[in-house]
Amino acid sequence: MATHVLVPVDDSNRSTEALEFACSEYPEARITALHVLDPGDFYAATGIEGGAMANYEEIQQHHEQRAEDLLEEVREFAAERDHEIGTAKVVGGVSRSIVDYAADHDVDHIVIGSHGRTGASRILLGSVAENVARRSPVPVTIVR
Repeated sequence: MATHVLVPVDDSNRSTEALEFACSEYPEARITALHVLDPGDFYAATGIEGGAMANYEEIQQHHEQRAEDLLEEVREFAAERDHEIGTAKVVGGVSRSIVDYAADHDVDHIVIGSHGRTGASRILLGSVAENVARRSPVPVTIVR
């Protein structure tokens, strides 16, 4: 039985379903919800707009505030299901950051939504869940 479960979260329905699954299937386990801030999202927003370069630090702060808000929502969601969870955020490539976090924090199971991103970004970037499942040092459950 898993003792520390990692659930990567974003603002997608699939990640919410993965968290709900983890709370119900691993009621005794320590659950950590992880949000990865992809620096590519910061750079994508710093292009020329109206003739002026966007402020990279402001954009990063905006993304970090959104991440904090999301993690607070995740904690409340879990509390409504009588489960207290830990949260963490890291900056980096999404798949690699999830796998690295699992390896570095004694995680023994990952529960991940089948997809979070939609449209062209998912096609261009590939499936995060697939990459995590392929590279993970621990078992992975993909919630559809």
